[in-house]
Amino acid sequence: MKSAVEPLKARRIYLLLRDRIVAGELPPGARLPGEPTLAAEHAVSRVTVRRALDLLEKEGLVQRKPGSGTFVHDTRTVRPIVADLSNVLSHLIDMGRSTDVRLLSFGYLVPSDTIAASLGLRPGERVQRSVRVRLIDGEPFSYLTTHVPEWIGLTYSEAELAARPLLELIERSGVETDRATQAINATLAGPEAAAALDLEIGSPLLTLTRIVYEPSGRGVEHLHAQYRPDRYSFHMDLVRTGNDGERRWSPALGWPRSSDKNKADKTNKGKSGEKPTRAPRVIKQRS
Repeated sequence: MKSAVEPLKARRIYLLLRDRIVAGELPPGARLPGEPTLAAEHAVSRVTVRRALDLLEKEGLVQRKPGSGTFVHDTRTVRPIVADLSNVLSHLIDMGRSTDVRLLSFGYLVPSDTIAASLGLRPGERVQRSVRVRLIDGEPFSYLTTHVPEWIGLTYSEAELAARPLLELIERSGVETDRATQAINATLAGPEAAAALDLEIGSPLLTLTRIVYEPSGRGVEHLHAQYRPDRYSFHMDLVRTGNDGERRWSPALGWPRSSDKNKADKTNKGKSGEKPTRAPRVIKQRS
């Protein structure tokens, strides 16, 4: 029984320390308490503490220096990804060009009933299925599984998918992407996703399921994405709308960040009697 409980205790300590690091309570360069101190604080053995520190080190959150101690590693060199929920399809191709991709699998098969229905496929119709990992600054942040109708998939090769954004390849085939629906959730990393994202099995992940449609309403891409929450987040600006008594929060399309506002102010500077206009929002959709 004890052998089964110890790993759970180690994971609990790992999660507690991880939360403090991610929240900034333990800043980069800070020295963690020694193993004896942590063991006494959490009423566990030093072996259990060592297991927790092993998990933190494997995730790249701490560095162990023999004779000096364990220090919080500066992870700020990895730029976090921010996705704008107010514009689902905006800048997808640009994002594909600014990040790296690793193609893990490529093939054709008959999809599950759920995916077939979402794409509007006929019974037995095949899809091109691929699994990719996207990286930013050399670090993985997303694990992507996509299904595209076979008639579109046949227009590009495995080598092209490994080098070019999928949306670009879909539109190159002559398909016009018109709209998309997506749902966001949370899950735990399975063995394949954990290995691809350099995480422990069971680590928390953000998930997104997106279906892209052409104007006729036919689905042209089904995407299931899993993201590391420490390297990817979703963002949406909101404004209060409606009449008194029916006020509500609504997406603020076109609302600029500070950098965009500064550009807008410069553009409109010197125009007598005119107020600066809001510059178009330029936030990359990361997926």
